[in-house]
Amino acid sequence: MDILFSTLDPALLSDPSTYAGPVYALFIFLEITLILILKRGGDYEPRDASTSILMGTGSVLFGFLLGGLGYALLFKVYTVRVMDIPTTPLMLAVLFVVYDFIYYWNHRWSHRIRWFWANHVVHHSSQHYNLSTALRQPWFSSLSGMVLVYTPFAFFGVHPGALAFVGSLNLLYQFFIHTESIGKFPRWIEAFMNTPSHHRVHHSTKPEHLDMNYAGVFIVWDRMMGTFIREEDGETMHYGIVHNLGTFNPLRISSHEFVGIFKDVVQRGLTLRQRLAYIFAVPGWTHDGSRQTSDDLKRESTAEHEAAHAQESVEA
Repeated sequence: MDILFSTLDPALLSDPSTYAGPVYALFIFLEITLILILKRGGDYEPRDASTSILMGTGSVLFGFLLGGLGYALLFKVYTVRVMDIPTTPLMLAVLFVVYDFIYYWNHRWSHRIRWFWANHVVHHSSQHYNLSTALRQPWFSSLSGMVLVYTPFAFFGVHPGALAFVGSLNLLYQFFIHTESIGKFPRWIEAFMNTPSHHRVHHSTKPEHLDMNYAGVFIVWDRMMGTFIREEDGETMHYGIVHNLGTFNPLRISSHEFVGIFKDVVQRGLTLRQRLAYIFAVPGWTHDGSRQTSDDLKRESTAEHEAAHAQESVEA
C-alpha cells in the first residue's frame, strides 16, 4: 500500500503521447487488416485517412509551437498556489477521474458554444469512422482559451506536469474507441466505460444523436447528466457534420468555422448582443432564424416521427 502514497516528481512524469505514434500506426494497420481480410466493420478512404493523419501531425506541431502558452499559464498560477498536493500514484488515479469529469464538460461546451465548436468541428469533419479519424485533431486548441478551466487545479496545488500526464492518458484511451471493427463489450463495461459503440453515436449525424455521449473515458457522466443514448443493434450510422465540407484541404478544415464566425460577426445592422451571440451562442444560431441548431433538428425529427407514427396508427 505504501506505493500508492509514495511521492513522485511530477516534472519527471513521461508524456504517454510521446510514444503513441508507433502504437497508433500499429493499430491502424491492424484495423485495416481486419477490414480487408475479415470484412469486419468500417472502411478506409485513402484521401480521408491521409487528411486525418496530416491533421494529427499538424496538431502536434502547433501544440509544440503554441501549447507552451497554456502550460506557461498553468505554471504561473502554480507559483501562487495556496497549498501543495503531493503527486502520488493514488493522487494521479483520483486526478484521472476528476480530469475526465472536467473533460465531459469541456467536450459538452465544445458542442454548445460556437467559439469552441469552431475548434472541435475539425474532429467531426470526417465522414468515415476508424482509428485514423481519432487523429483528425484541431490545430488551434491552444488559442481557444479552454486552458483556463484547468487553472484552479494549479491554484490549489496540482502540478501542471501531473495534469498533462493524466490528460495525455485520457487522449490515448480515446484513440481506441474510434472504430467500427468492435461491436459491443459486455454490459457491465458498456454501463461504466466509454466504448466504440457509445462513441459511434457521438459521431453520428442522426438528429437524435447530435450532442450526445460526450464522455472521454467514463460514460457514467453522460448517464448522470442526461446526455446518454445507446447504439441500437444493427443500427446504420452516417458520420460527419450536418453540412459536410466536401474537401480534404487541411487548412480549410481547420479554419472554416472561424471564417464563418468572422463573416457572421461583420454583417451590417447587427446589435452588439447579436454579434457576440454569433461567437458564443449554440452553433447554428442566427439572428434571423435562417439556420438550424441541433435542438431545432431534433425537434423537427421528433415531430416527423410522431406524425409518421400517428399516420401508421390511423392506417392500422
